[in-house]
Amino acid sequence: MFFRAACLSGASPFALTLVLALSPSIAKAASPTQLPTVDVNGAGAPAPSAPEPLAIGADNPPPIVQKYQLPQQVETITSQEIEQTINLKDPEDAIKYLPSLFVRKRNDGDNQAVLATRTWGVNSSARTLIYADDILLSALINNNNTNGSPHWNLVAPESIARIDFLEGPYAAAYPGNSIGGVLLITTKMPDQLLMTAKQTESIQPFNQYGTNHTFVTHQTSAALGDRHENFSWLLNFNYLDSYAQPLTYTTSATIPAGTAGTFLALNKQGLAANVLGTGALTHSQQIVTNLKLAYDFTPWLQGRYTLGFWSNDQNSNPVSYLTSTATGGPTFGGVAGFAGNNYQWTEKHLANALSLASDTHGAFDFDVAISTYNYLTDIQRYPFTVTPTGIGFSEIGKVQRMDGTNWQNADLKGVYRPFGINGPNELSFGLHGDRYVLNNPTYQTPAWNFGSDVGNGQFYSNGQGKTETGALWAQDMWKILPNLKLTVGTRLETWNAFDGLNVSTTTSSAGAITGTKSVFQPREHSANASPKASLTWSVTPEWDVIGSFGEAYRYPTVGELYQTVTSGSAIVIPNPNLTPEQDLSTEVNVERKWADGKVRLSIFQETVHNALISQTNFVNAGSTQVAVTSVGNIDAIRNQGVELAAQKNNVLFKGVELFGNITYVDARILSDPTWAGSNPLTGKPDTVVGKRVPYVPDWRSTIGVTYRPDTHWAFTVAARYSGKQYSTLDNTDIIPHVYGAFDRFIVVDTRIHYDATENVAFDFGIDNLNNEKYFLFHPFPGRTFVADARIKF
Repeated sequence: MFFRAACLSGASPFALTLVLALSPSIAKAASPTQLPTVDVNGAGAPAPSAPEPLAIGADNPPPIVQKYQLPQQVETITSQEIEQTINLKDPEDAIKYLPSLFVRKRNDGDNQAVLATRTWGVNSSARTLIYADDILLSALINNNNTNGSPHWNLVAPESIARIDFLEGPYAAAYPGNSIGGVLLITTKMPDQLLMTAKQTESIQPFNQYGTNHTFVTHQTSAALGDRHENFSWLLNFNYLDSYAQPLTYTTSATIPAGTAGTFLALNKQGLAANVLGTGALTHSQQIVTNLKLAYDFTPWLQGRYTLGFWSNDQNSNPVSYLTSTATGGPTFGGVAGFAGNNYQWTEKHLANALSLASDTHGAFDFDVAISTYNYLTDIQRYPFTVTPTGIGFSEIGKVQRMDGTNWQNADLKGVYRPFGINGPNELSFGLHGDRYVLNNPTYQTPAWNFGSDVGNGQFYSNGQGKTETGALWAQDMWKILPNLKLTVGTRLETWNAFDGLNVSTTTSSAGAITGTKSVFQPREHSANASPKASLTWSVTPEWDVIGSFGEAYRYPTVGELYQTVTSGSAIVIPNPNLTPEQDLSTEVNVERKWADGKVRLSIFQETVHNALISQTNFVNAGSTQVAVTSVGNIDAIRNQGVELAAQKNNVLFKGVELFGNITYVDARILSDPTWAGSNPLTGKPDTVVGKRVPYVPDWRSTIGVTYRPDTHWAFTVAARYSGKQYSTLDNTDIIPHVYGAFDRFIVVDTRIHYDATENVAFDFGIDNLNNEKYFLFHPFPGRTFVADARIKF
């Protein structure tokens, strides 16, 4: 069963449903297209909890391993579908047409690309789990769209074999971070000698405020691997050289004295936020290297080892739009905000994973997986301020580090089938343990752009701490009747946060330290049980009805508890007294299937108590506006909505595939007795009860079509839409199309894929064909031209 999962926009969902309902005669009359689309395992499908390595060169990757029966819906996209329909520059590009998913990717090689799901937005990185084989890419040290962003960069785009998305917290096998869902990336392994190379070029003309420039990305990928009897290996390499459009702007409530060139503007709440120049204007050079080893001890027992290394050398050089009225020359106008956006950032991260898995298809199977992720080097250097006149920076500056930050995960899973693999009962169970360590000191240095990686200067501030989680889970699946299946389970968890330390300083205007304060934070503990249940009724071979319930506890991350972050002119304030959020999710799915298509209607609701919500506001700090983010527990919120997804091959003509999805979410704050804010324009007290939950758009949709006239060509056009969303609890961000706003947008993408020979392929595409200008806090890319060529030896 193949299903192209994506979103529907600009057309009535009921019209698409009607087309699909009236098309079975077309499906019977026309043979399926030769090229497969997306393989979807419906609700109650086996979970890809320990996928086998997939053979490179297989035209149609096998279905996910049928080991652990999980109750939630699973959407899947294969490497062949990705290659034909998506302009793939980063691994996260591969999922942009899956139902209700959105990745906040600001530029090629973005290391802050958060996955948003249908009920959680772009600041909810800890509410989804992302794995590459056995390595957890989710950075559960935080829950935001900066240092909590997933480490997609560890996956070379060309190494992807398939991606599976598991919806919601309905499986006991996954922790409460699965509230938004679980994304599983399976990479390839060779079955014979393999050598591939690919070159990708990306060009983006960009014109906004005082910036009018063309930004270019070069990307080179290569793979080498082989299989020798029971042993297989694969080495992937990816190099990316990327110049990004301005990611931020430097703003001020006033026009700096003695300057010209300011662009008058407002911020998202209607207050003055005049644009003085760019903020982060980055050049990144990234290297990804992955080594995978696999050994078949027996036909049913395999061991795997994965080593991943990622490095990033990034610098940002802000450009001022200001000129001096006295001299006519360029100037920063004495605005210190430019200094925080002039930085050098060096990152080197290392990941390891070791696993042993059985696949007997008998009464018992097991998986064991251990993974680690380490920040070997993570150093950001920037000046303290700008010189009083002209274009220049102070020698005194700061060095912010995250070296030593790390995490470890260990899982032991088993499955017992008392009546055999096709029997009516399956009991799965497991143990889980994890540990997260945050280390984030900042030093003041007399010469910020010189010096070694040690001896950085005077200790300035620190945020550090640890969290640990242990879990025991079990899940039982019974086929009560041949067409009725009940799955029940529970997850028992214990969580601890400890060794929290915060150090802060006060400084003079010149940067001299005038005082230091250290606070040892209290230890936190919680123990919880999370029941799950799902009932699947196969009414007929074509119709399925599934109802699911899941409770989940999402524990505060070590960053939310302890980390103070200064990035450019943005500041994040931690809260060491946060408590776990409790999520109660329900969902009903009704699904109709055809031989070459499918339509699904899902109705869902989440009620979250003690929801951990962050919000960002601009405050005036002298002549600069500073973005300040804080996190708190919101008493109760509710996210409820409906999702319609559909796909059909051979629509009207053979080789024409139509796919789409539309989702509506009513996300509301039900109670927040601690709120004490006021409207920034009127200054009068306000309430957040009844307001929309931040970062959750009301509508999200996509509609697309792919035409495959033969086995060589594929032509795709897809349009993606996102509706209104707020970033403040009181929904006072009402000004669109300004820096800091979260805009509605519609973006059209195109791609032409051509298989010249069995071993040579060419692609050309345009992302954001309509050149939509929109902000999701940051300005997002305009029209971007993408071309690539791939050869397999």
